[in-house]
Amino acid sequence: MNSFDTKKTLEVGTESYTIFDISSIEQAQNLPFCLKILLENLLRHEDGETVCKDDIQALLDRKSANKEIAYRPARVLMQDFTGVPAVVDLAAMRSAINDLGLNPDKINPLQPTELVIDHSVQVDKFGDDKALDLNTQIEFQRNRERYNFLKWGQKAFSNFKVVPPGSGIVHQVNLEYLARVIFINEYQGVKMAYPDTLVGTDSHTTMINGIGVLGWGVGGIEAEASMLGQPISMLVPKVVGFKLSGKLAEGSTATDLVLTVVEMLRKLGVVGKFVEFYGDGLNELSLGDRATIANMAPEYGATCGIFPIDRETIDYLSLSGRSDSEIALIEAYAKQCGLWRDDNNPLQYDETIELVLDDVVPSLAGPKRPQDRIPLNLAQQKCREALTTINPAPTAAEIEIDGEKVTLNDGFVAIAAITSCTNTSNPSVMLAAGLLAKKASALGLKIKPWVKTSLAPGSRVVTDYLQNAKLMDALQALGFYTVGYGCTTCIGNSGPLADTISSAIKEHNLIASAVLSGNRNFEGRIHAQVQLNYLASPPLVIAYALAGTMNIDLYKEPLATDKQGKAIFLKDIWPSRQELNALLKQALSAEQFRAVYSEIYQGTEDWKKLDAPDDTLYDWSDSTYVAHPPYFENFSLQTQPPEAIKNARVLAILGDSVTTDHISPAGAIVADSPAGLYLQAQHVLVQDFNSYGSRRGNHEVMVRGTFANIRLRNKLVADVEGGYTLHFPSKEQMTIYDAAMRYIQESIPTIVIAGKEYGSGSSRDWAAKGPKLQGVKAVIAESFERIHRTNLIGMGILPLQFLDGDNIQSLGLKGDELYTIHITNNGTAEVHATDENNQSQDFQVKIRIDTPQEQDYYDNGGILHYVLRQLAGQGIQR
Repeated sequence: MNSFDTKKTLEVGTESYTIFDISSIEQAQNLPFCLKILLENLLRHEDGETVCKDDIQALLDRKSANKEIAYRPARVLMQDFTGVPAVVDLAAMRSAINDLGLNPDKINPLQPTELVIDHSVQVDKFGDDKALDLNTQIEFQRNRERYNFLKWGQKAFSNFKVVPPGSGIVHQVNLEYLARVIFINEYQGVKMAYPDTLVGTDSHTTMINGIGVLGWGVGGIEAEASMLGQPISMLVPKVVGFKLSGKLAEGSTATDLVLTVVEMLRKLGVVGKFVEFYGDGLNELSLGDRATIANMAPEYGATCGIFPIDRETIDYLSLSGRSDSEIALIEAYAKQCGLWRDDNNPLQYDETIELVLDDVVPSLAGPKRPQDRIPLNLAQQKCREALTTINPAPTAAEIEIDGEKVTLNDGFVAIAAITSCTNTSNPSVMLAAGLLAKKASALGLKIKPWVKTSLAPGSRVVTDYLQNAKLMDALQALGFYTVGYGCTTCIGNSGPLADTISSAIKEHNLIASAVLSGNRNFEGRIHAQVQLNYLASPPLVIAYALAGTMNIDLYKEPLATDKQGKAIFLKDIWPSRQELNALLKQALSAEQFRAVYSEIYQGTEDWKKLDAPDDTLYDWSDSTYVAHPPYFENFSLQTQPPEAIKNARVLAILGDSVTTDHISPAGAIVADSPAGLYLQAQHVLVQDFNSYGSRRGNHEVMVRGTFANIRLRNKLVADVEGGYTLHFPSKEQMTIYDAAMRYIQESIPTIVIAGKEYGSGSSRDWAAKGPKLQGVKAVIAESFERIHRTNLIGMGILPLQFLDGDNIQSLGLKGDELYTIHITNNGTAEVHATDENNQSQDFQVKIRIDTPQEQDYYDNGGILHYVLRQLAGQGIQR
C-alpha cells in the first residue's frame, strides 16, 4: 500500500534505489528528525492491518496519547550477557515447537541480528604487558561452554552473526563498523534504501544515535520478538528538543558535557520520551562527542538522544573506513528525504531545553548515581559528606605493598579504570588521557601503589591511534596497560582487589573509592568492597589515580611531587585544546579502521578451535552455564487467562531508584549465597563461579541471584543489607530466594512494592525473568523505568503504579498484609490489603499496560508464549 504516494526512485551514481520519500509530505517538513525516521518506517510497512493510513496520519498529527504504532527496526543488536539468554530462549522455542510436532527450523531471526561478545572479560591481571594475554586466556577458560553455545547458534540460526571476543565493545563496534546509516535490502531484483534502525539488548544501544541512526535498548525478550518478525508496539513519542549553543571552554571535556546533560534532563523528566539535539553548538561537537552524549540516554532517562545527519557524520563515516558508494548513498538519501540537518528549517518539538556549551565545567558524577553531577571544585566537599554519611568516625589502615609501608584512609582510590563505550569511543578524551599521562610520566609522577589501574579500549582502533600518537608507552608507565577489549569495570567485571587491600578494607571497615570513565556507578556494581564510585573523563581518572584518593581538591592541592620535590598540580599536566586538536588530526586514519575490521568475524585461535555441533536442536547437556529454561513447560497453544491475584504476600518493600542491578546483579557470586551454594552443589569450585552476568543462560543460577545484590535494602528487614526478607506469617528472616520458594510450595502468590524509578539502569531481562520464576505476580511502584516495565509485561508480571500522592508511607503499608488485586475495565486495579489484625484498606492503582500489544503479551502469559502461539498459528509444519 502507498496511501501517501511517497514511493519514489533515487538515483545515486549508476545505482537506482526504491525509497519512501517523506519529504514529499508537506506535513512532515517540520517533524523532528527522529519522527521522520519513524514516519518512513510506517510508510514502508503500510499493509492495512498492522500499519494503516490512520496510524501514519496520527504520527503526522503528533497524536501520542494512547495512539499505538507498529514499528519494525531494520536489525537487532546484542551483547553476550543479554544475548546468551536470548539465544537460549530461541533454542527453547525450537524445542517447544519440535515437541508440538512442528518444524523447529522455522524458528530463526527474520531480521538481521548481530551479537558482539564483549561483556565476559574481567580484570584479573593488570599493571603489566602480560595482562591482556592472561585475561584473555582466563576469559576463554571461564566461558568456553557459553562460547560453544553461541558458536552453535551462529551455525544453527540463519540471519545471525557473532563477533568473537576480543574485538571491542558492542556499541563502539556498532558505531565504527556495523552501522549502515542507510540500509539496503534487495528483493526480487529491486534495491530498496531506507534508514538504518535497530533495537539492542543493551540499554546503551542509544550510542548509535550519535551517527543519526535511530536505536534504543529493549529487554532480551522484546528483542527476541523483534528478531522473529513481531513489530514493536509503541505510542507516538513526545520529543524534547535540546538546543546546544556556544563552545566548550578550555579544560572541559565531552565527559563533563554529558554529565551536565544527564543532570539537566533528569531534572526535566524525559522518561519515555525521545530527545533530539539541535542548534549551532553541534558545529563544535565531533562525532565522538555526539556519541558520548547519545550513549548516556539511559542515564538521563530518555528512550534515545539523537543527532541528525550532517557533514560531521559524513566525515566520520569516511574516517571510519566506509566505502565511497556507501557514503554517497547516505548523503544523497538524507538530503533527498529531509533527513539532513538544516538549521534554517526549525523543527517542532513538544518541549525544549537549552545549554550553552561555554557554561560546562569539569565534573564528576557519584558516588552512586550517574545523574548526580558534582562540579570538580566541589568534589572534595561532596566526597567528605559521603564519607561522613557512611562512617562518621574516619578510619585508616597501615599496610605493606611490595615492601613499602603505606597508609590507607577513607576515600582512597582502590580502582581507576579507563573503561566503557561512553568514553573509549571518543578519540578526544582518550588522546587527552594519553597526553596527561605523557606529561605526568615526564615529570616522574607515579600512580599510588594501592590503585588498581586498567585500560579497556572499546575497539582495537583505539590501541592503533594511541600507538600512532606515541602515547601508549606513557599510559603504560603509569600502570594503564590494556587489560582487554570489552566492557570491564563499568559492568562490574573489575576483578579482585589485591589481598592486602581487600583485607584492609574488611578488617578496618575502610571506605574505598573507584573512579572510572564509564556510564554506570550504581551501588554494588563496580566492586563489592567499593562503596563510593565516581564517573569521570579518562584524563581525570588518571589524575585521581596519581592522587590516590578522592578526598582531594584538585584545584588547590598538588597531585604529587616531581623528582626535584616540586609540587605538581593538575593544571601543570592538563593538555591544552590546541595540543589535542593537533594530535587528533595526525593520529587517526581510515586505514586503521579498515585493517581492524577486515577480519572482524574471524576471532582468535581459541575461538577458531571451538567445536560447536551442527544440530538444528540444541543438546541440553549438564552445563552450569546453559540450561533448558522452564518457560514452556506444559505449554498449550490455547491462551490461558492470567490468574487472579488473591491473598498475595509481599516479597520485598523497596525504596526509590531500585535498579536492575539491585534486582538481578551482574557481578560476583558470593560463595554462601543461594546461587553460590547451588553451584557448589554442582561441584563448581568457588574460583570458577565467574559472574551472574556470565551465567544468564542458566535459570537455576539466575533465579537464586534475583534480589541478591549485597546493597539491596528491603524495608521488611530494615537493619539488614542484602537479599533478605521476612517470610509471613512465620516472620522468619531468610534470603528472598528461600522465601520465594517457600511461598511457591505453599501456593501463595507474591508481589513487590517499590518507590520511584523502579527498574532503572540496564535493559536486563533477568530482572523480570528472575521475579517471574520466584512467583512474583505484580509489582506496585510509584514509577517505572521504560525498559523494565515492558520486560515485566513480557514475562507476564503485572506492573501497577500508585496514583499521584499515594505511596508506601502515605498508605501506611507495612508488608505483613495479604493483598488481593482486582482488575477493572478503566485502566485501574483495586487493591485490598488486610493486615495481621484483620484491619483492611482499599486503594486504587494504575495498570501500566500502555498499549493493546502489551495487553496481548500479558494475556498470553508473556511475550515468548505470544510469539510461539503466533508462529504455530502460521502452520510451521515439518
